[in-house]
Amino acid sequence: MKVTVCIGSACHIKGSRKIVEQLQELVEEHGLGDKVELDGSLCMKSCRMGVCVTVDGKLHSVSPERTAEFFEQSILPECGL
Repeated sequence: MKVTVCIGSACHIKGSRKIVEQLQELVEEHGLGDKVELDGSLCMKSCRMGVCVTVDGKLHSVSPERTAEFFEQSILPECGL
């Protein structure tokens, strides 16, 4: 599964770096390094949505405060957990 976080200027200001760090930790904690590929994108052209994150191409709006919830709802089920 490919998870891409926008790291463009608008998303960076809204906390994309924190989200990337949290996702890296969550992937490691759950032993999903072989199932989840984390990537970055300079712009997803949906700046008003907040920090844009795609999971296999499906666009989500994520805040640093909701990263763990997003991981549990949108990433773990796709990994069969």
